[in-house]
Amino acid sequence: MATIREVAQRAGVSPTTVSHVINQTRYVSEEVTVRVHMAMQELGYRPNALARSLRCGETKTIGLILPDSSNPYFAELGHAIESQVFSYGYSLILCNSEGDQKKETFYTQVLMEKQVDGIMFISSGDEGSSIQSLLDHQVPLVVIDRICGALDIDVVLTDNFQGGYAAGSYLAGLAHTRIGMITGPIRVTPSAERGTGFQQALADHGIEVEKGLIVRGAFNAASGYQAAEKLLSINEPPTAIFASNDLMAIGTLRAAYEHGLSVPQDLSLIGFDDIELASYVVPPLTTIAQPKEQIGQAAVDLLIKRITDPVRETERVVLQNSLVLRNSCRRFFS
Repeated sequence: MATIREVAQRAGVSPTTVSHVINQTRYVSEEVTVRVHMAMQELGYRPNALARSLRCGETKTIGLILPDSSNPYFAELGHAIESQVFSYGYSLILCNSEGDQKKETFYTQVLMEKQVDGIMFISSGDEGSSIQSLLDHQVPLVVIDRICGALDIDVVLTDNFQGGYAAGSYLAGLAHTRIGMITGPIRVTPSAERGTGFQQALADHGIEVEKGLIVRGAFNAASGYQAAEKLLSINEPPTAIFASNDLMAIGTLRAAYEHGLSVPQDLSLIGFDDIELASYVVPPLTTIAQPKEQIGQAAVDLLIKRITDPVRETERVVLQNSLVLRNSCRRFFS
């Protein structure tokens, strides 16, 4: 790799002048600036970004820790975040914890060692240990999609209770009274909130929630399939199912097919997230849509404000979900 001295020699100037041209720290005539850039191009010189970031006290990089990058929801959310990060002139380092607390802690340390300017974080659970470590080291931080107890941090959430309530109200409004629910992991706050909202909606419509109609999943298609197998194998199976994410709803579609059931003629089904795939399965999936673009924009905006002003008051942004009607639900006829 060419050095700054070699560039200076080729351009016929001092290394200090080359540095001023690269960093724009002092006026250099247009003629000299052109000579320096031509020399850099001819020699294939690239400025040392690490050295420059150490001088400036910033790396222009942001870290993002996701719990499961194979989940289309998180992949789509990551894309929305990356686009917004890029618009601010930053690059993004993506880490996948795979829902593992040890990996989550490891990547937290890695990002701090790389001296990223800030971190966006979707925790694998709600323990908050990794988040507390970032706060202790005064790393600018925004938490997405998780409630972390009494920690004073910037947070971007969607109203998962409202989303679950909308799902329950919609199925109750279609005259279903025997409704199953596939919940998510117990230690993930959105799962609990969606379930609570859903059950509240049924109660408000005078529908008793049977414990046998609630089965826990793991926010992936395989667990949705297994949970639906249990629900559809009981003596009096549900006429409708709320799967608390779209992947589990897609697993439910397969289970229904294997039981000889048609969706929505024999079984109504509603998901949560509105991943892109939801509109392409057969039948297209009715779901609760999370506003991924808005989440990404709000999270990045908060983080940039935190980087710019580390002592500003923390903010809590709560966005609303929306019901997307497709073809996987219909009115129940006894």
